[in-house]
Amino acid sequence: MFDLLVRGGTLPDGSVMDIAIRGDKIAEVAPKIEAEAREVIEASGDLVSPPFVDPHFHMDATLSYGLPRVNASGTLLEGISLWGELREIASVEEMVERALQYCDWAAATGLLAIRSHVDTTPDHLNTVTAMLEVKEKVKDYIDLQLVAFPQDGLYRAPNGRENLIRALDMGVEVVGGIPHFERTMQDGAESLRDLCQIAATRGLMVDIHCDETDDPMSRHIETLAYETTRLGLQGRVVGSHLTSMHSMDNYYVSKLLPLIREAGISAIPNPLINIMLQGRHDTFPKRRGLTRVKEMQAIGIPVGWGQDCVLDPWYSLGTADMLDVAFMGLHVAQMSHPDEMARCFNMVTETNAEIIGLEDYGIRKGAMASLVVLDAATPVDALRLRPARLAVVAKGRVIARAPRGDARLSLPGRPETVRRRAPR
Repeated sequence: MFDLLVRGGTLPDGSVMDIAIRGDKIAEVAPKIEAEAREVIEASGDLVSPPFVDPHFHMDATLSYGLPRVNASGTLLEGISLWGELREIASVEEMVERALQYCDWAAATGLLAIRSHVDTTPDHLNTVTAMLEVKEKVKDYIDLQLVAFPQDGLYRAPNGRENLIRALDMGVEVVGGIPHFERTMQDGAESLRDLCQIAATRGLMVDIHCDETDDPMSRHIETLAYETTRLGLQGRVVGSHLTSMHSMDNYYVSKLLPLIREAGISAIPNPLINIMLQGRHDTFPKRRGLTRVKEMQAIGIPVGWGQDCVLDPWYSLGTADMLDVAFMGLHVAQMSHPDEMARCFNMVTETNAEIIGLEDYGIRKGAMASLVVLDAATPVDALRLRPARLAVVAKGRVIARAPRGDARLSLPGRPETVRRRAPR
């Protein structure tokens, strides 16, 4: 007797499998499982995927759009300024409630693992207190990983370094940074040396907001690659955004990409936010600001898509749906070949899980029993439709259901039901 049986689901690789769950683990995956279960999900013809993963988010600021006012210029710098005001007046309770509402949205879309950067700039560290509380509250259905992020700079902000250390001591588990926001390029490079040393000493992972600028001379990723190699942090370091690479000289990039690969650094572009915030100082042509995704993938650098923001000082939209993120990334990176589109789906599932170090992930025997049943036929179909999540299973428990996205027509000589799914 199993607790849950998902019958006839189509996995992302195209195989059709039954998935048996006992407790919070996948007990068996096979073409046909002849057994009884307390609950059965009939997924015949439906895509069954491991849960979506967001490797880059700011949960302390989410759902705060318009507070203390709207970002009139739409720029990254005005967003940072607005958030600097908001974090001083937002209570712990308010941040917790906003974050929990966002986690409800995430759970409903099958987004069950999130890495969130938490601002460690203010001395009160209410942001950290709030996000640690949220992490505890959602642990039964969302794996929330927190990054100590000195938003105003490790050195530029008063007590920036001290407060980051305090946040790590409180239980935040990843070291973050923002070298391009320091006062000088030299300070930015020094902050990376310092942050990587802190991570090496404590045995932690590193995730840096790196070169999130249109300035092609912002080259902190080079320093990050060097420090990663020097300290033996290969496989534990992420360069997020990397938007300056969009504007860099091609010859320099031809040197830079092998250095990133050799250092074992992963990259996380955030397509919705990158194309919204970058190029704001351009007239025409306007730069899109997305880093060189396909070029990095071509030489073996792991690249995943991140959400970054939803309804906050930097971004006025968002739904907590990683398929929206991948859909936009597909377009901006011009990943239109069927193999590239399928890779975009993988980027918000398997690749992101690997980048943030998730254990027991995937649809396989012994893995955590978390999965999503989508009203789609294939991963590419899912990207095209961003369809209903027919069922979301988190750690062995069905936590969300949604009806199919069929429409009803009243047209002479036409079918009553319209489905936009791709034919099998």
